[in-house]
Amino acid sequence: MPKLISLFIRFVFGCYLSEKTDLPKDLILGYGGLNIVIHARARIGQGCHIDQSVTIGGTSKKLNVPILGNDVYVGAGAKILGDITIGDNVVIGANSVVVKSIPPNSLVVGIPGRVIKTGIEKKDYV
Repeated sequence: MPKLISLFIRFVFGCYLSEKTDLPKDLILGYGGLNIVIHARARIGQGCHIDQSVTIGGTSKKLNVPILGNDVYVGAGAKILGDITIGDNVVIGANSVVVKSIPPNSLVVGIPGRVIKTGIEKKDYV
């Protein structure tokens, strides 16, 4: 039954959420989760907000996948790839490509994603 639901979500929303992915109850998926791909082993903390067209997954050369802390905002079209950890209270800008670990309370933008400001509060940006 979980696999059938996963296929239904993929068909209707163009979104891939594996039935094995452990998602928190208070996770917000922007626009109903359109085009979001979250790797089955990715870990996502409490209070996260993930906008449309986001990919959270591994790379072909590394086994591990991203870990997102609590209260992380991921902007539309962002990609979070590889064996990295995103700290608590981080804001990742739209279309950023994050391939390195990010410390808590940071604002990340660009390709590749880089920290442009530290000591932030998520509520000031979202």
